[in-house]
Amino acid sequence: MSQKSAMNIFDRTAKKRQRNVTAMAQNYQVFNYLKDEVGFRLSDRVFDINRKFKCGLDLGCGYGHVSQHLSQDAIEELIMCDHSEMVLEKAIGPEDSSVKYRKVVADEESLPFEANSFDLVVSSMSLHWVNQLPNTFSQIMKCLRPDGVFIGAVFGGDTLFELRGALQLGEIEREGGFAAHVSPFTAIRDVGGLLNQAGFTMLTIDTDEIRVGYPSMFELMADLKGMGENNASWIRKLHLHRDTMFASSAIYKEMYGNDDGTIPATFQIIYMIGWKPDPSQPKPLERGTGNVSIKDIYRLEEAVKEATDKIVKQTAKEIDPSDATDGKSR
Repeated sequence: MSQKSAMNIFDRTAKKRQRNVTAMAQNYQVFNYLKDEVGFRLSDRVFDINRKFKCGLDLGCGYGHVSQHLSQDAIEELIMCDHSEMVLEKAIGPEDSSVKYRKVVADEESLPFEANSFDLVVSSMSLHWVNQLPNTFSQIMKCLRPDGVFIGAVFGGDTLFELRGALQLGEIEREGGFAAHVSPFTAIRDVGGLLNQAGFTMLTIDTDEIRVGYPSMFELMADLKGMGENNASWIRKLHLHRDTMFASSAIYKEMYGNDDGTIPATFQIIYMIGWKPDPSQPKPLERGTGNVSIKDIYRLEEAVKEATDKIVKQTAKEIDPSDATDGKSR
């Protein structure tokens, strides 16, 4: 166990088991609200790209949080894959019946697809459970065709900071120490470096925050379990004492509680877009070819005004004097 802890962060077998449990629940759809919202926002980024993709991959598709929103306008054929066969069985495919799709059971850490297979790879809310994220990014790069694009979303480092702090303080108060009850998440400063290291170009990375209100910490923890987002790190503590939970709940409400008696839970979402290099892509200009120095950036508004005045004067000179009475120009 100590060797596994040193090499890996997450117990992938435990995570698969946790997600299988969610799929067996009759009301599993009740807990999809957060992932459905992120999936919808991620699908918007697909439609923002002015291109129709021939073949795409939804990596770690879950219950079809992204796939269900994709239409014939964006993609012709889609492969949905997930580590959990039980979750994949209940995944919703594209609502547009003209989009061909099929399901494949696959582990995000070991992709079974051939090189240059896809024009598009999307992944929503699954890669934060991957141990070797650089290796997964490299496999995604290999699966993409030249000028293919990867669009992903993962939980950021500030996710559930309220829950993490309340549990730590409650456990210190009741037990004299604390353990990790919230899994570690990727920091936004690291995502760009990892994508760059894998060979992606023209990177776009941004963050978003979704705050959800809950009656108490217990409903929040129940929903996280229903989502399959309960802790799966190797060093997780398997038992949380009753007294510690009540103390943590009181601390949570005291430190972060809303005026209406509810508590907020913050989910930081990191969105990323990266392209596989291709000769047809625009290239950055060479160093020293810029016309404006960065030290003059404060003069941006002034420079825009000067350029506008220059265009107006040039346009005025081009007006034919013979047509000045009726306002016509050459």
